[in-house]
Amino acid sequence: MPAVAESIAAAAEVQGCLTKMAIAPGEAGQPARYTLCAGDQRLDLNERLGRPLTLAWTGAIACTHCGRATKKSFAQGYCYPCFKKLAQCDTCIMKPGTCHFFDGTCREPEWAERHCFQPHIVYLANASGLKVGITRGTQVPTRWLDQGAVQALPMFEVQTRQQSGFVETLFKEEVSDRTNWRAMLKGDTVEMDLPAERDRLLARLESGLANLRERFGEDAIRLLDAPPVTLDYPVLEYPTKVASHNLDKTPEISGTLLGLKGQYLILDSGVINLRKYTGYEVRVAA
Repeated sequence: MPAVAESIAAAAEVQGCLTKMAIAPGEAGQPARYTLCAGDQRLDLNERLGRPLTLAWTGAIACTHCGRATKKSFAQGYCYPCFKKLAQCDTCIMKPGTCHFFDGTCREPEWAERHCFQPHIVYLANASGLKVGITRGTQVPTRWLDQGAVQALPMFEVQTRQQSGFVETLFKEEVSDRTNWRAMLKGDTVEMDLPAERDRLLARLESGLANLRERFGEDAIRLLDAPPVTLDYPVLEYPTKVASHNLDKTPEISGTLLGLKGQYLILDSGVINLRKYTGYEVRVAA
């Protein structure tokens, strides 16, 4: 999909193909700022909290990479040919430990060199309970905001995505790598002492970490001394029962916008994960 301008649309109605919402951390104790992105148009959502919002899918879907029309979106926004050929759609993106770059079978070696062979962060987060995760260093704190985390703590900086996957897999022996999205959207996540949880896990996984450092070098997996981060979201009211909208079944949805968390719109009529509908052409009236 071609590059778009970053200006915020002044109009209360926009139309275009969805990409994930842009989220910026709030300043001075304020909640995160959300911008809906539809083609080359932008809509400030924080300003529309408490107001009616309608989202209507036109029936069209465009691949976010090549722009061609597709009847079905694969891997959140790609046509089937791109899904099969792009490195960013390969299974090793979800399971970095299965990286096959050094086997000579990477789909796009140049892309991998730009994205996978750069520093990654292994972190603990609290969105619906304790979880471990990984992200490129340049994606902090965006990754945590996308997941709806209310707390996060960077633990390690590693040299490559593959190495981050090995560290994450080690920690998965003790803690989940998943977020319970329904629990996250109810807004009743209990605050945790993330530094204490980190220290507990480090003690239990000391041997496994030593093995990884022996394999890749002491400097490859660097323990960080970073403070925990607290994240806040613009939510007027959390749902007590989470019901999810589906554009494929109901092309037009509407309701009062009650909140924004992760990549979800929280309406009084239900919630919707906009990232799931990347590439869908929609009209949004607010």
